[in-house]
Amino acid sequence: MRARRGRAPHDWDQASREVADAYFPHELRPLGGGREPRLTLRTLDLGPVLVGHVGWGADVGIECDYPGAYEVNLPLTGHLESRGRHGPVSSVAGQGTVFRADTPSLISHWDATCTVLGVKFDSAWLDRESERVLGTDRTGLRAELPDQLQLDAGRAHAWRQVVDSLAAHLQSPELFADVAPVRQQLAGAVAAGFLLASCPDSPAGAPARPRAIRRLLDQLHDDPARAWTASEMAAVADTTVRRLQEGFRRWVGTTPTEYLTGLRLRRAHADLVGPAAPTISDVAARWGFSSASRFAAVYRARYGKPPSQARD
Repeated sequence: MRARRGRAPHDWDQASREVADAYFPHELRPLGGGREPRLTLRTLDLGPVLVGHVGWGADVGIECDYPGAYEVNLPLTGHLESRGRHGPVSSVAGQGTVFRADTPSLISHWDATCTVLGVKFDSAWLDRESERVLGTDRTGLRAELPDQLQLDAGRAHAWRQVVDSLAAHLQSPELFADVAPVRQQLAGAVAAGFLLASCPDSPAGAPARPRAIRRLLDQLHDDPARAWTASEMAAVADTTVRRLQEGFRRWVGTTPTEYLTGLRLRRAHADLVGPAAPTISDVAARWGFSSASRFAAVYRARYGKPPSQARD
C-alpha cells in the first residue's frame, strides 16, 4: 500500500501532473485570476481502490473521461459543481458526486475552499464486483449508478463511515503496509458498500437458500482466519452478496460478516483461556483480525472486558 503526499507545486502544470499521476488524466483550467495552486494530495492505495484527499486551493474547472476507473468525490469543505447525465450536479459536505468509467465528464467549478475525499475504483475490477455483489453486469451498473449520493442516512452513510475510517490513516500508511489480505478485505468492503448504497433498487431475486448457506457456513468454520470478503462468501454460496445477506438474515438471523466475526471471537477466546497463554497480538493474527486493537475492541464489545482479562 502506498501513501502519497502533496509536494506544494509552484505552477499549474506540475500540480496537474501530480493529480493525474495519482488519480486520472485531465484538462485543468484555472478560474478567476490565475491564483497559484495550493495543492492538497494524500492517497492510500488498496490496489483496485484508491482513497485520498484532493484540493487545489484555487477555483478550477476540469475535463476528463476517467479512463479505466470509476470515481466518487465527496466534498469535505466547499462545493463541487459538475454536469451529470440529467443536468447540473452540485455537491457539498454530506453528498458525493459519482463519475462513470470511460465517460466524458466536466467539473465546471471546483471551488478554492473545496477539498474532496476521492475514491477511485478500477473499472474492470468494480464491474466484476458488481456481478458478485448485485448480479448486475457492466452495462447495467453504468446505467444504474446515480450522479450523486446522499450520505446522511442508510447504507450510504455506513459506506461513508468506512471510507472516513480509511482516510483517517492517510498520515500513517504503514499501518497496512505489505499486508495483502488486509488490503484485499478493505478494498472489497469499500466496493460492496458503495455498490449496495448506489444501486439499492437493483432486482434482488430470491434470497440464498439453506443449502447454499450451509455450504458457506461449513467453509467459514473450516477456515475462519481466511481473508474473507463479502463477494468471496457470495461466490461460495453461488449467489450475489445482496441475496446472501437476505438469506443469512432469514435463516441465520445475522449477516455473514457478523457471523464470521462471532466465530473468530469464539476461537480467539478459547485460545486466551487455554493453557498455552498466547499473546493478544498472536491471537488476533491467528484468527484473521486486521490488528490487535481492532480485535481488542470487538472482544470487549462481545465479552464486556478486554482480552487481557480473559482469564479473570
